[in-house]
Amino acid sequence: MRYLFIEYPKCSTCQKAKKWLEEHHVDFEDRHIVEQNPTAEELADWQARSGLELKRFFNTSGLVYKSMNLKEKLPAMTSEEQFALLATNGMLVKRPLLIGEDVVLVGFRPAEWEERLSGAVL
Repeated sequence: MRYLFIEYPKCSTCQKAKKWLEEHHVDFEDRHIVEQNPTAEELADWQARSGLELKRFFNTSGLVYKSMNLKEKLPAMTSEEQFALLATNGMLVKRPLLIGEDVVLVGFRPAEWEERLSGAVL
């Protein structure tokens, strides 16, 4: 199975995740989150498939998130408005993202990736 790996190449966590994927021989296609920002439709699909709350898709520690004061604004926004906002700027999206047919992983936690990708890891 080939996965979609969405990253910001300068992000150290993304670099660690990419190295982990390579070391575990996971087949993936790389996508730069700023150059090819996920669409609102993609994000809505991934969020639904992940079972995670929408807030987990926001890069809450990022400068753009903080400068826009989103901690206070998000609770008053609909999910459609939040997906549309995420689609405007890749730096708002939590990364890395790993998307497969039966898995959507947000952020890099090696133990979780190992468990969720057990069939793909060699």
